[in-house]
Amino acid sequence: MTNKISDKKLSQEQSEELLNILKVRFEKHMNRHENLDWAMVKANLDRSPEKLWSLNEMERTGGEPDVIGYDKKKDEYMFCDCSAESPKGRRSVCYDREALESRKKHKPENSAMDLAASMGIELLTEEQYRQLQKLEPFDKKTSSWVQTPPDIRELGGALFCDYRFGNVFVYHNGADSYYAARGFRGSLMV
Repeated sequence: MTNKISDKKLSQEQSEELLNILKVRFEKHMNRHENLDWAMVKANLDRSPEKLWSLNEMERTGGEPDVIGYDKKKDEYMFCDCSAESPKGRRSVCYDREALESRKKHKPENSAMDLAASMGIELLTEEQYRQLQKLEPFDKKTSSWVQTPPDIRELGGALFCDYRFGNVFVYHNGADSYYAARGFRGSLMV
């Protein structure tokens, strides 16, 4: 079946182009990953070529993925959307499939959770979002859905975050709501 993430591959030319974009971004923004080495990141990418497709989807939808962390125990690097604002190609989405199906009128085209799954990435948690904001300010004009605890989701709500007045704010909305300035940021471990 060709719908599985593992079946989605980039051509050699696409892979080389993406790797070049990622390397340039990595070297330009060393503040996001001090003491990390591109050669080591590239070695992990070489061992997991299927992850390049997901990174390409992040790039294609405006996420500008970059390395923001390293898990020493698992020997994995965390890529995250580092676009200044919520990725443009992932806005105007409600939170999840249940919320999408519950709308009777004016349904958005997709949900954040479904779109993330189709890309092979995960929405950031609130904690990950706050860690990202320690690197530099993001979402100063937009907002991003974040993973929502089950107890909130069961009551029909979902959480989103943004950065205003020098602080990260966490808010709630009905999970079925969607706005032109709200999307989501994703992460991928490689």
